[in-house]
Parts: sequence; C-alpha cells; structure tokens
Amino acid sequence: MISVTLPALRAGIILFILFSVILPGHASDARVFSSEHASFSVKFKNEISPYNVIGVFLLPGETTFIEVIDTYTTGKYILNYSEGHVNRVNNRQWRFRAHTTPGLYTATIFNPERTDSVTLNIFVMVPRSEKKRGYINGYRIGNYPTSPLRGLSAYRTPKGFIEVTPENENTYLSPHLQLKQFVCKQAGDYPKYVVLHERLLLKLQLILEQVNERGYFADTFVIMSGYRTPYYNHSIGNAQYSRHVYGDAADIFIDTRPPYGMMDDLNGDGRIDHRDAAILYEIIDELYPHPWYKPFRGGLGLYKERPGVRGPFVHVDARGNRARWKR
Repeated sequence: MISVTLPALRAGIILFILFSVILPGHASDARVFSSEHASFSVKFKNEISPYNVIGVFLLPGETTFIEVIDTYTTGKYILNYSEGHVNRVNNRQWRFRAHTTPGLYTATIFNPERTDSVTLNIFVMVPRSEKKRGYINGYRIGNYPTSPLRGLSAYRTPKGFIEVTPENENTYLSPHLQLKQFVCKQAGDYPKYVVLHERLLLKLQLILEQVNERGYFADTFVIMSGYRTPYYNHSIGNAQYSRHVYGDAADIFIDTRPPYGMMDDLNGDGRIDHRDAAILYEIIDELYPHPWYKPFRGGLGLYKERPGVRGPFVHVDARGNRARWKR
C-alpha cells in the first residue's frame, strides 16, 4: 500500500496544474477556445464566412449581394440593417447598397427557426479621391506606386480607406480580431485610416482555429504589423510593393502566457526563439495542400528573433499565389 501525505498530495496537484495548464503548447491546456461558428454561413463579395461576426468593407453607395448558405433549414431568413438600402432577391439573398456616408453600420441576419444570428459590421470607406497630397483629414498616407507590380490587379491602389476612431477601433472584424489590431504603427492622431481585405480576416481566423486544434491556446494573434501606409512602409525601409500597404498581410505571433509582447515558448524549451515561430509557420504551411484552403493561399515568412529589438514572428498574406521565405 502506498501512503501519500497531504503536503505531497498538494505538491502533486500543483505539478499537475503546471504541466497541464501553464506549460506552453500543451495539448491539455485548460483554457477553452471557441471558434464562434454560426449555424449557417454568409456569402458576400465572393467571400464565405461561417462566423457569427465579420467585417465588410464597401465604398459609399457600393452594391453587393448578401446570401445565406444553409443546407439544414428551409425557412425564410431576415436581414435587419442600421443604414443602407436592401432589396430582397429570395428567402436567402439580398441586394445591399451601402450608405453614402463613410462610417460603421451593422446588419444582422437570422432565421426564426434558429437560436443564433450573424452580425455584419459594415464599414463604408472613405474613397481614395479624398486623399490630397498624400493626406486624408491630416493623417499621412503617402503615395502608392503609379503602376501595379507586373500589371497585377492585387497591386492596384486601394479604392478606399477605413476610417478608425476611438469610437469604432474596438469593433470586431471576426470573432477574435478587432479593427485596432490592424492600425498602422505610425504616429498620428485620430482619425486614422486603414486598408483591409476580408479574406485576410477569414484566413487569420482559420489559422487561429488550427493553432488551437493543435493544442496551442491562443484567443487572438498579436498583430505586430498589419496595414502600413506607403509613407510608413518607406520610412522603415520596406519594399515598395509590400503586401502590408495593400491591406492583406499581417505579421503575427502568439502571446498568451501571460501577454508580455513576445512569442510564447511554444516548444517548451525555456527559450523564445525562431524554433517557436517555426511551429506556427509549419501549422500554416501544412494547410496549403488542402483544396478548401485554395482561396487563402499566399505568402508565408518566418522571421528570427532580433535580441534587444523584437522576438520571432510569422508573416502571412492573402496575395493569391504561393510564396515562402525564412529570414
């Protein structure tokens, strides 16, 4: 018979907690991640979102179709909206025209037979025509290249800019990502301006789910660099055609144990270095062969730590074609 004293039992419990909750990347992490999937999906602008909240970016007066995808319910869906104009096409589709004034508007889609709903946080953007001499409302944007790289449409000057204010910066663009996470790091007062693509949001949310499925808890990503104005991008010496200036790139890392501004020790070796970023890199890269991942294919880069400057991180973008690098 084995005798266990109370102090030994307490010590054992403490060790169990340390190994099952605190150690980075442990598959038994007690914290629970919720993907926040809705019971139906919503299609808009050639994107399909399965989430209960998603950001949508439109120009003033721009028209788009919004459609419910649901294979289990046959009833009529309802779309409630704060501003704009809607024409119902059928029980699951609407023709939506954005308000003519830039700002944040909302639309909610639901079915009386279901218990959940989907919220569209619709940002009506400031048209690029409002940019004068490199500025919008005193916020410095700089100038985009006059010619797209190799004539590709992905490198055309953005058509509009999302206006960011203290009132809307906390808005969720997906279940685990907020507008403020993508704001350029350059100095400047509000309002600030951002370029973003919905596909980047969907890609980051998908990657976040995969990370948690592998046992590495993360309730969001730290976005070290999201959108960069051409002015700021040039000031830090980055490439003129960086995907960051076109709004579909993010430099990310996981920082949850507790948050302290650097990548978590994902491999549990007691150090923060490129080996931890490599785990995140590999999780993302392994998604590439799957047919369902095709819309999200793009750039993936691994960046080593720079002691005294920053930790390691991973670059992801939604450029549409495969690109890989490690630095």
